[in-house]
Amino acid sequence: MADKIFRVNMSDLSAKVEAVPEAWMGLGGRGLTSTIVAAEVKPTCHALGKHNKLVFAPGLLSGTAAANSGRLSCGAKSPLTGTIKEANAGGTSAQMLAKLGVKALIIEGLPADESKWYGLHVDENGVTIQEESEVIGMGNFAVVQTLNKRLGDKVGVITIGPAGEMKMTAANISVKDPDNHLRSNGRGGLGAVMGSKKIKFISVAPTDRKVAIAEPEAFKTAGRAFAKALVDNPINKALAQYGTNVLVNIINEAGGLPTKNFTSGQFAGHEAISGETMYDTIVARDGKPRHNCHQGCVIQCSQIYNDLKGQYKTSGFEYESIWALGADCCVDNLDHIAEADNIMDDLGIDSIEIGVAFGVAMEAGVLKFGDGAEVCRILKEEIGKGTPLGRIIGNGAGSVGLAFGVTRVPVVKNQAIPAYDPRAIKGIGITYATSTQGADHTMGYTIATNILGVGGKVDPLSKEGQVELSRNLQIATAAIDSTGMCLFIAFAALDDPACLPALIDMINARFGIKLTADDVTSLGMSILKTERAFNLAAGFTNEDDRLPEFFQDEAIAPHNVVWDISDEALDSFWNF
Repeated sequence: MADKIFRVNMSDLSAKVEAVPEAWMGLGGRGLTSTIVAAEVKPTCHALGKHNKLVFAPGLLSGTAAANSGRLSCGAKSPLTGTIKEANAGGTSAQMLAKLGVKALIIEGLPADESKWYGLHVDENGVTIQEESEVIGMGNFAVVQTLNKRLGDKVGVITIGPAGEMKMTAANISVKDPDNHLRSNGRGGLGAVMGSKKIKFISVAPTDRKVAIAEPEAFKTAGRAFAKALVDNPINKALAQYGTNVLVNIINEAGGLPTKNFTSGQFAGHEAISGETMYDTIVARDGKPRHNCHQGCVIQCSQIYNDLKGQYKTSGFEYESIWALGADCCVDNLDHIAEADNIMDDLGIDSIEIGVAFGVAMEAGVLKFGDGAEVCRILKEEIGKGTPLGRIIGNGAGSVGLAFGVTRVPVVKNQAIPAYDPRAIKGIGITYATSTQGADHTMGYTIATNILGVGGKVDPLSKEGQVELSRNLQIATAAIDSTGMCLFIAFAALDDPACLPALIDMINARFGIKLTADDVTSLGMSILKTERAFNLAAGFTNEDDRLPEFFQDEAIAPHNVVWDISDEALDSFWNF
C-alpha cells in the first residue's frame, strides 16, 4: 500500500485521500510540512484565518525500527511570529501515522458554525470528522484518559488544551507518549491554529501494518551501526543520566545562563535546579531517571519526576523549561518548577515562551522575581481561565512587553529567546537572529561546538567562525528534522564517522534509492531556502534577522560582553 496524502477541509467537513505528488515523494517531516505550507498557504494570510493550513507529517524513517525515529512534524504559518513554522515532538503518533500510510495530513479551512467543535479519527482508509462535546474545555491529561477509555489505550492522540481552544499564540499541540503522558509540538503557537479550525483532538487508529522496507538486510545492518553510534556517544551518555538539565551547571559555568530576565549570565541558585540535583530528587522519590519519549529511543534523556508523596508530577522535565522558570525568573525550587511544568502540559502551552513571558512580567512588577507559587497560581487561575492578565501572558513574552511597556523583551520575530545568552555564546545568537522561525535553539544548536566541543571547537566569545557554524548546523538540522529523527542524533553525527553514513544507508535501504551526503546537505539547504522565500513573501526582510537592541547596549556578567556581531555578518548567513 503506497503512502497517501490525507486531506481534511473543515469548511465543508469533508475528507479525502490523495496520491502523493511526485515532487513530495522524497520528503518527510519538516521538509514536507514546510514544502506544503509554502506551496498552499498564502504568506500574507491571517494565521488564524481560513487560508492557513495545518500540516502533520511523520519523517522519512518514522514507523521503521530505526533508533530515535519517532518525531512528528507539524507545520503552518505561525500566529506568534507571522513566519512559516515547524515544530516536532516525540510520542506515539508519528510511528502510527507512518504505519497507516499517511505521508502527510493536511487540514484546511474553518467550520461555518463557530459554536461547534470536532474530533478527527485517522485510520488506513482516511479521516473521519465527528462533532465533539465531551472533551471540550478539558486539559490534555483528561483528554488522553477519556480517549483511552473511548477508543482503547493503544490509540494515538494529538490534542490541544484550553490554551489552544482560546487561541493563545503560545499554545502548543500535545502528543500522547508511550506512558500516556504528553510531548509537545511546542513553539510558535500551532495549538492556536488547531483551535482556530475547531479541532480539539486527532485520534490515530492502532495498526499491525508494517512500513515497507525495500532492502531489509541492508536496513538492519545500517540500523545496528547507527544505534551503536548513538549509545556510545559520551554526550548521549550524560543525557541518559541527567537528562537535558545536565546543562544548567555547564551553561552557568560558561556565563551564558540567562538570569533575571537576561540581566546576568549566572544564577546563584543554579545548583538547586541542576540536572544533578534533579537526578538525586527523582531517585529519592522513586521516579524514573531514564525514560523514552517514543518507542525505539536508545538515548532516553527523558525522566519521570515525582512530587514529595511519590506521585507523578511531570515527565520530559527539560533544561529549557527549568531554565525559563528557574534562572530567568529566579525560582530555585524544583518542585515549584515541576508543578508549573505539569500545569503548562495540561493547558497545552509552550513552556519556553511562557517562562520567558513570566520573566518579562516580573520585570514589569506584575509579580516578584523568585515567586514560584505565584507563577503556578497565575498559570491555573489566570491563563487557564483566560482572564485579561492570563491572555496577555498566554500570548507570549512580546505580548507582555507591549502590555506593560517593558523594553528588555528577549524575542526575535516575536518568539522568546531560549536558554543560552547570545552575548556569551555568539554562535547561538546567529541562529536566533537568522532562523526562519523566530528565536529557536533547535534550529542550529551551536552549543554543541561552542560549549560542548562536539564537531570541533569554536570559542563562544569570539566573533570568528560563528556564521559558518550556525549555517552548517541549520542546514544539517533541517535535513535531520525531515527524517523523523530526534535532534540529539547530531552529537554522534558530528563526532562519530560511522553515524551519518549509517543514517543515509537506512534511508537508502528504506526506499531503495542512492542518496549521498551531498544530497542530504542539498535537502537541508533547499528547506531553508523554501522557508525563507515564504517569509520574504510574507513581508519579512533581512532587518528582521536581528537581536533586540538591549543585547548590544547591556554587557552581561561574568564576562562583561555585549552582542557585537555586525548586521553585515548576519546578512551573509544567506550566502549559500
